Amino acid sequence: MTEMSKISTTSVLSEVTEFIWTEGAMLDAKEYSDWLDLWTETGLYIMPIGDGEDYKNQVNLCYDNAKMRRDRIGRFERGFSISSAPPAQTVRTLSRIRIDSVEGDIVKASCAEHLIEDKFGRQRVWAGNAYYTLVKTEDGFKIEQKIVRLLNSDGMLNSFSYLF
Repeated sequence: MTEMSKISTTSVLSEVTEFIWTEGAMLDAKEYSDWLDLWTETGLYIMPIGDGEDYKNQVNLCYDNAKMRRDRIGRFERGFSISSAPPAQTVRTLSRIRIDSVEGDIVKASCAEHLIEDKFGRQRVWAGNAYYTLVKTEDGFKIEQKIVRLLNSDGMLNSFSYLF
């Protein structure tokens, strides 16, 4: 690896890390309108069940396009979902961020996520891996795809009143 590519990779990693941490902070603070602005219009938010990769033709916890993301946020904010009344408080740690590939303006990155939910005086811990496809724009990164694979996605799950 040349010195220039090391600098470029370090720069991209720094930008992606800042983006992923900012997104996580938005989600913990329930800044959903700002979070929706992070997405491309064609972006997909996917939480698969099990190990399959044919997301379109399998059962998923989430397979949200732009309309489904807005609808989900609307249910969270209006309390129309039993899982969102009252909303859970969350604190997440996003770590082990790495750049998987860079092709032009497309950056694929991955990280580990640990999320602690506090609701009704009880805490639950969720762990998984998040995979991002980001598009570099003049305004910064936009999410084209986010896949969150919970470690126990094919086990017993409860309803979620938040996003991963």
